[in-house]
Amino acid sequence: MSPVSSTASEFKAFILRGNVVDLAVGIVIGTAFTAVVTGLVKDLITPIIAAIFGKPDFSTISFTINNSTFLVGDFVNAVVSFVIIAFVVFLFVVKPVNHLMAARRSQAPVTPVTRECPFCLSDVPVAATRCAFCTSNIAPQEATS
Repeated sequence: MSPVSSTASEFKAFILRGNVVDLAVGIVIGTAFTAVVTGLVKDLITPIIAAIFGKPDFSTISFTINNSTFLVGDFVNAVVSFVIIAFVVFLFVVKPVNHLMAARRSQAPVTPVTRECPFCLSDVPVAATRCAFCTSNIAPQEATS
């Protein structure tokens, strides 16, 4: 097998690995989702904020120290946009997904089989009346099922 065809087959195996394809799909979907969230914030959320508080534009903010001008307005605009976008993503994506994931959980809560000895803090069986480590008498506790 020639070095070129060997390299080509290795490259093909690399590209077709699941994690590379998953990453590529994630980046494409993330880019599309970014456009949706940016549009939502720019076209809906920001006008609502502007209607309530006035137009949120800080681009003219600056200060001067020793004849050096610091234009901080664009940075403040970026921070405000970031906070708004993060809040919108949290409110419209994270919270609903967390709610759906919680609704899909079908596992019953795990019943503990051990408890802590109040004297030596070792783990002992729930039904035990004496600690196997420090031999102290402990109050019986029935196992719940």
